[in-house]
Amino acid sequence: MDVHFTASESLSLRVEDAPIPIHHYLRQPERLVKAIAEPKLMEQLSDCQFRLKMRPLNFMDIYHFQPTVVLGVWSDSKGTVFLRSEDCEILGIDYINNRFSLTLKGKLVPLKKDGKTYLQGTANLAVKVNLPPPLWLTPKPFLEMAGNGLLKGVLNRIKQRLLNQLLKDYHHWVYSQSEELREISNQLPVTS
Repeated sequence: MDVHFTASESLSLRVEDAPIPIHHYLRQPERLVKAIAEPKLMEQLSDCQFRLKMRPLNFMDIYHFQPTVVLGVWSDSKGTVFLRSEDCEILGIDYINNRFSLTLKGKLVPLKKDGKTYLQGTANLAVKVNLPPPLWLTPKPFLEMAGNGLLKGVLNRIKQRLLNQLLKDYHHWVYSQSEELREISNQLPVTS
């Protein structure tokens, strides 16, 4: 039995002004990925491609599995960050892994409004899966409600990590960039 699950999440985050605008920071997609993913569950495959293992999930207290997603993450010159799933795998249940597709699309945009900077973001997650026979007797609306809730929980955890980690990392990055500039300027010869 084929079922489709979907979830969406959005965020709006006020960014305190700093000496280096946030769009410079956002042009480094790996920093964003490191802010939303636990380091031990992330592998960088290239400058703009990352393999993320999610924490193990539980579907209806019957199936335990661990999704792994390859994400493409890139940014434009204005600092808008885009992400898109490029591949996925379900560890733990071969039956589902062979009958599963995942689509994740997201965007994070720095905006100026009334002299203040905000990050506006959206993420859309869709899963299509052919469920194993033991679940065929479960009413489809119940399965969809459980699956949609599971996906919403995944996006919400990512959102919370982003809210908690992104600005901390941004301000740390600004500080480290300022320190590097001070060191370089201290090494320049003084002319009179």
